[in-house]
Amino acid sequence: MTKSKAGFATRAIHDGQSPDPLTGAVNVPIYLSSTYAQEEIGKNKGYEYSRVSNPTRDALETNLASLEGGSSAHVFASGMAAIMAMITLFKTGDHVICGENVYGGTPRLFNQIVTGYGIEFTYVDTSDPENVRKALRPATKLVHIETPTNPMMTLTDIRAVADICHEAGVELSVDNTFMSPYFQRPIEFGADIVMHSTTKFLNGHSDSLGGVLVGTKPSHAEQFAFVQKCTGGILSPFESWMILRGVKTLAVRMRQHDESGRKVAEFLANHKAVGKVFYPGLTTHPQHELAKKQMTGFGSMITFELGSLDRANTFLKGLKICTLGESLGGVETLISHPATMTHAALGEEMRAALGITDGMIRLSVGIEDTDDLIADLEQALGGI
Repeated sequence: MTKSKAGFATRAIHDGQSPDPLTGAVNVPIYLSSTYAQEEIGKNKGYEYSRVSNPTRDALETNLASLEGGSSAHVFASGMAAIMAMITLFKTGDHVICGENVYGGTPRLFNQIVTGYGIEFTYVDTSDPENVRKALRPATKLVHIETPTNPMMTLTDIRAVADICHEAGVELSVDNTFMSPYFQRPIEFGADIVMHSTTKFLNGHSDSLGGVLVGTKPSHAEQFAFVQKCTGGILSPFESWMILRGVKTLAVRMRQHDESGRKVAEFLANHKAVGKVFYPGLTTHPQHELAKKQMTGFGSMITFELGSLDRANTFLKGLKICTLGESLGGVETLISHPATMTHAALGEEMRAALGITDGMIRLSVGIEDTDDLIADLEQALGGI
């Protein structure tokens, strides 16, 4: 079996990660050199300066392109750096459509920085593909979506939106951070670009920051490599190695995340202290059938309602195993309060319009013993 036809777990462990030819080391070395010896003028061994390219970073990029099914991948210092690199595809006068419910840092970047360069943004509910069609303009160059969304867990039909985009000559980018390529591969449904905060499930251990853009066209590879070279917002060799280390166990971690996520979601949905639960794996989720069509699992991200800020705070203070903090996708269970953390920058009015309440909790179920997680949630819920 060639690597191109190998299964996901096999590719996660091997693609881009051949044993070191010098020593036979099974792990890609961390090449910490900033520069490389040149054999003579105009002749080298493929590397000149590590801002431009680095062997450890190259290994990670090869691996992530394989997992997402893209033709190239380029890694950056954070997820937001990756999104900013994607925006360099456009110029003054261009128009971008963005999902209205995405990670709060994305509209903050677009509205407070990028609009200053004359690029316009329109935010729509992409769960209805016709909203995307209606928002298209002659100047539209990109549609950017998250599915599921953060934190409302609303899905977008990737294939339907991709078809609308391509009819209009517009590219589609998908933030696939919540699902990882193990459960969802947007390129298979027509996406042109896939991005991740590699900080989350790809790394999986809450010890590394990073972002990636996976492209499908030669122009993507050329542009994103040029941005890495010119702006220098690259991922370091050590961070690249950390993510390579994490990706090796992505398949087994995601299976456990999913198994525990389903059980925790069912527990929350049946608890009297909990209001609505937002999880695509529940049959009560309005897009459950779409989730089954474009995702191979439901993952570990769950949002639920406790009714008020006071109740949410009392619950969060009562937890003993689940950790209150920013981020998600680690082996440990992380829990956050979107209104005061990830989406605070949106402001009260915008949060209300999106349905993000002060009583809302976002849960990233880890891979601890599921019974222990449920017991911790139950005792904390008992105190509100």
